[in-house]
Amino acid sequence: MRAVALPFTSILLLVGALPLRPCGRGFDVADIAFGVQRCHPLKRDASLSMTGSPIFYPSTTPSAPTVSPTPPAYPSATGTPILDIPLSTSAATTSIFAPASQASLSSSSGRSKYVFAHHIVGNTFPYTLEDWVADISLAHVNGIDGFALNVGSDSWQPDRVADAYQASLQSDLDFKLFISLDMSSLSCANPDDAATLRGFITQYATHPNQFIYDTRVFVSSFSGENCAFGQASPALGWASQFTQHSDLTGQNLVYFVPSFFVDPGMFSNFTGVISGALNWNSGWPVDLTTASADSVLSTVGSNLTAPSSVVTDALSRFVGSTHTDAQYIDSLNAMAGDEKRAYMATVSPWFFTHYSPQSFNKNFIYYTDDHLYSTRWDSIIAARDDIDLVEVLTWNDYGESHYIGPIEGAQPDSQAWVDGFNHTGWLSMTKYYATAFKEGQYPQIVEDKVYMWSRPHSRDAQAPDPVGPPSNFQLTTDTLWAVAMTTAPAVVTLSTGPENSQTFCVPSGMNKLSIPIAPGGIMHATIVRDGQTIVDYQPDGFEFSDAPETYNYNAFVAVSN
Repeated sequence: MRAVALPFTSILLLVGALPLRPCGRGFDVADIAFGVQRCHPLKRDASLSMTGSPIFYPSTTPSAPTVSPTPPAYPSATGTPILDIPLSTSAATTSIFAPASQASLSSSSGRSKYVFAHHIVGNTFPYTLEDWVADISLAHVNGIDGFALNVGSDSWQPDRVADAYQASLQSDLDFKLFISLDMSSLSCANPDDAATLRGFITQYATHPNQFIYDTRVFVSSFSGENCAFGQASPALGWASQFTQHSDLTGQNLVYFVPSFFVDPGMFSNFTGVISGALNWNSGWPVDLTTASADSVLSTVGSNLTAPSSVVTDALSRFVGSTHTDAQYIDSLNAMAGDEKRAYMATVSPWFFTHYSPQSFNKNFIYYTDDHLYSTRWDSIIAARDDIDLVEVLTWNDYGESHYIGPIEGAQPDSQAWVDGFNHTGWLSMTKYYATAFKEGQYPQIVEDKVYMWSRPHSRDAQAPDPVGPPSNFQLTTDTLWAVAMTTAPAVVTLSTGPENSQTFCVPSGMNKLSIPIAPGGIMHATIVRDGQTIVDYQPDGFEFSDAPETYNYNAFVAVSN
């Protein structure tokens, strides 16, 4: 899948120096650095280290967090309700969330929340029915409600879609599916092409496991903003040949939530076509490139060539941002008509792709440091009143390294950077956050765990690789990232070898931690409570290198049992 970057002006809105302004109810000013205000959700029971820095308490009992005069009911590990925070794109403040009135804090839709994972059917050529059953069972047990089935133009893909629907029925898990039309692959030149798309809808509209939303057949897309199906404009093409076509009436009526890569201000052009919008690029800070980062860092006399705490702090403010979420939501709300249009946000743990000009010709990374996955989830959960659905990107996009499912099926020639790099640790983490988003409260933690991940080699390593290093690799740092999931206050120690370790005193909750890593480094973590070692985990198969054979900026992910 490709992603489309928005203009650098989005970054300037986030980092532009403006006067101090309120962060909005439920948020506080985490810091003001370089003339830039940064707002964070108020910590819940001090259970999150928002920066990943050590938390040192004078005793085993954590001190109480600072709260505002009207504090939100953020949850503790025992499950206190979350306050829903509305979004705003007001240009008057660098805070993503504007101060909210009591009225705007109430539920805006009363709809149930859902979490889906994007499953690329194009990577499932060798799948059997049993493979689909296994994927569905694994996703379900980790808090995912269904799959968005990304379908392309291969002649064999309809058979795999049929297997997926049959497997979902056979699983008896009420696991839902919907079609996500990959318009970067499917043709949309004439009305016959639209008939092919409608066929996917009419075939499964009444299937027991088809996802129905507001009484209609839910369908999405990747791209398609330029598809006219032989009509005068894309809006007319989608309306006359798809959403308002006579084939898609009655039980086949669709609820269309596409990912159109257009300025959200243009959503009104698609009135009568879209029932909502999927914000594909919200899963990563896609605007952050080496050029834009150096522009930001130049204002504080720094640059990417010499990583430091100044650089890390400046870049970390882009992780978990909800700026584009607010743009989408405001634009959907501004569309004509009384319909409440759904907003679907995305969350993703990683991004690295390494194809040569002779193949897919894409070789770049997005910035995924600073606990992107868990931080983005926290932002989504804090704003859940305005976010109807979440799509995890992805279950199996191996080529772009953002898979959370097992490595199976047919890889798109990505074995060089995928084989041996299991990401199911992030899948395990998903259940905690998906549950919080859907239920409105963080679940109680009943088992101590530690999640760890790192790249396999140093940022500036040289490899005899004709493809060359990926664009934007300079954004990253040589770091071992970790999240310690703790049932009660504990002492967590991270180490990458006998000469490099750091100890953190943490409260109960999801604690975001990190330490530097150097060539020869390993992953090792312990959780100790009351003098007893609860977790002692060092995964096999990982050693940080400075002499790789090929460039690999994928992540090695591990989780303790």
